Amino acid sequence: MQTEISFPADDGVTLPGVLTVPDGREGQGPALVMIYEAFGMNDEMRRVARELAAEGYAVLIPDLFARGRVKGLCVARAMRTVLRGSGRELDDIEAGRRWLAARPEVDAGRIGTIGFCLGGSFALLLAGSGRYKVSAPFYNVPLKVSRSCPMVASYGGRDRTTRGFGDRLEARLAELGVPHDVRTYPDAGHSFFSRPPGLLGAMTRYSPFRAEYHAPSAEDAHRRIVAFFREHLDGNGPID
Repeated sequence: MQTEISFPADDGVTLPGVLTVPDGREGQGPALVMIYEAFGMNDEMRRVARELAAEGYAVLIPDLFARGRVKGLCVARAMRTVLRGSGRELDDIEAGRRWLAARPEVDAGRIGTIGFCLGGSFALLLAGSGRYKVSAPFYNVPLKVSRSCPMVASYGGRDRTTRGFGDRLEARLAELGVPHDVRTYPDAGHSFFSRPPGLLGAMTRYSPFRAEYHAPSAEDAHRRIVAFFREHLDGNGPID
């Protein structure tokens, strides 16, 4: 079941979001905070949430762009937060996580995060926050990793903006002793897990991103993240 919801931010603003809950769930179960890509809230992100819910996860997508009227400015502000490692968007994500943790169908000790593109960068940052049991970033901005929860990460080999980062991330997670599954798909570009919408999405196919949905890579990535979640998120226990 997928519904439009709202939750309170720390500054008193009420923010919208989308909550997707597995059909027929009885009792508490694992959940995900999902951060969308730079295109914002759209049908593709809702589709991804439904597919994850079908695997047994309650999924909250907080609408981080709801505060602004111009999407480009929202993206720029969010990217600034990513690069600084602090800012309003991270505060809003945390408010959403607390709201999700309080839901009766959610086990507060079993919450992970997943994100795509811009959202993947947030998922990478959140992996080091100590608030999530698992993180699944997709084709994020390359960032320094000093600590992390278990991580399953996915990149496209044709995406020039993340070239080589998957290998560096895998080496860093191994150095930290963090359980991980990092894969770079050689035939995929940026945004291979979803279909970039509209004219802007079509234009990114010919940019350094090489952004285009790639079904074989997307299907394998879905299989990998679900298997990783089964191992590191579905079980009971405290956050690492």
